[in-house]
Amino acid sequence: MLSDINRRHFMTSGFAVTALAALPRTGWALDDARARSLVDEVVVNINRVIASGKPISGMIADFERIFSTYADVNIIARSTLGADANRVSSAQMRAFTEAFRGYIARKYGKRFNEFAGGRIEVNSVKPVKSWHEVKSTAYLRGQSPFEVSFLVSDRSGKDLFFDMIIEGISLRLSERTEIGAMLDRRNGDVNALIADLKQAG
Repeated sequence: MLSDINRRHFMTSGFAVTALAALPRTGWALDDARARSLVDEVVVNINRVIASGKPISGMIADFERIFSTYADVNIIARSTLGADANRVSSAQMRAFTEAFRGYIARKYGKRFNEFAGGRIEVNSVKPVKSWHEVKSTAYLRGQSPFEVSFLVSDRSGKDLFFDMIIEGISLRLSERTEIGAMLDRRNGDVNALIADLKQAG
């Protein structure tokens, strides 16, 4: 049975990074079809990377492209920094977001080799408040299937996912805990956190 950590690593590798442009916002509000279309593209690209047989460096680069293209990286990064995001400068926030993007790519991209032969299938979509929840199932070779939900919004002007829920575990919240602990160890020094994130993962 996969550990929760390994499951989270697998999915956030999808979380989560290839190069199709995220769907642009058109003249109407996000609907079920657009939310599902976005996640379908994410899943196609994740499955392609899993099956690619590329070396780790190539998988990490692919994952970063997927994450940059389909995820609302700005929102996720700000959320993981928590209340500290309100005290940093614009330049620091940009630097943190860039470092966070690379950190996520390395942290989860390295897991791809362990999940060769796996796949993700999109199942259903429903509106929830101001976003849409797209549910999918991850099938890993020799393991029990598990549910993954993508939360999709067009708040940024594009259809992007801003969180992933893996068996009830939120990517944003789990990374907020991790980033918060890292910042505490650096006595709240955001610049030190940014420098360390560039090497972490």
